[in-house]
Amino acid sequence: MTEDRIAARLDVAKAAARAAGAHALALFRDRDSLTIETKHDALDMVSRADREAEDIIREALARAFPEDGFLGEEGGAQDGRSGLTWVIDPIDGTVPFVSGLPHWCVAIALQSADRTEAGIIFQPLTGEMFTGVHDCGAWLDDTSLSLSPDTRLTNSLTGIGASHRTTPGHIASVISELMARGGMYYRNGSGALMLAAVAAGRLGAYYEPHMHPWDCLAGLLLVREAGGRTLPQSVETMLSQGGIVLAAAPGVWADIAVITGHS
Repeated sequence: MTEDRIAARLDVAKAAARAAGAHALALFRDRDSLTIETKHDALDMVSRADREAEDIIREALARAFPEDGFLGEEGGAQDGRSGLTWVIDPIDGTVPFVSGLPHWCVAIALQSADRTEAGIIFQPLTGEMFTGVHDCGAWLDDTSLSLSPDTRLTNSLTGIGASHRTTPGHIASVISELMARGGMYYRNGSGALMLAAVAAGRLGAYYEPHMHPWDCLAGLLLVREAGGRTLPQSVETMLSQGGIVLAAAPGVWADIAVITGHS
């Protein structure tokens, strides 16, 4: 995959993420006007903010790269002819969004047949833009990200994700073992943001038993490009049905892998 081909797409995707984020932010500040719907359970929410933000991203990318495919949380899949597919979560953290909490973001990944080529996580409330490109690095705005070798389970927080797809007893056992080993858990409702926080060195690790591809592909790339480790995944399986997500700084990996049963 040529660098120019990816760089051109990354520039357009960053602009699209900012535009979608600005639109979502305006609706966030006028949440009383939103009609909230539920999907699988009462905390699996969607609103027109999600749909309109995804439309903004899809339209911008399709206009610039009409042969690319799409996989979006709200708009579903659309085949392309270029060999590249955009994987989009217009608002990761919809529950915090509708609750008036700041932990939500726009997540976009660019996927080829065998890997994630680029990823973007944009947090509209802070204006922070996380980007990563396969084998080229990860950045927070213009600052290159590189994880410290000194981060350990006992001197950092571990992000934990859960949903209606998660067995309560399993998560409880992970948290119990984490704390028994001297660690501490953290959760904010946006898996994408917590993965970006691992890449930025703000969290030592992140674990969730099942994530959809639009929630995690961008963040997993960020962690790897910042020098962290992630659980190996089948691209085909992740794109079709999602999977287990584990990501950590190098000095945290061995401990969190044992705790979560993936050593």
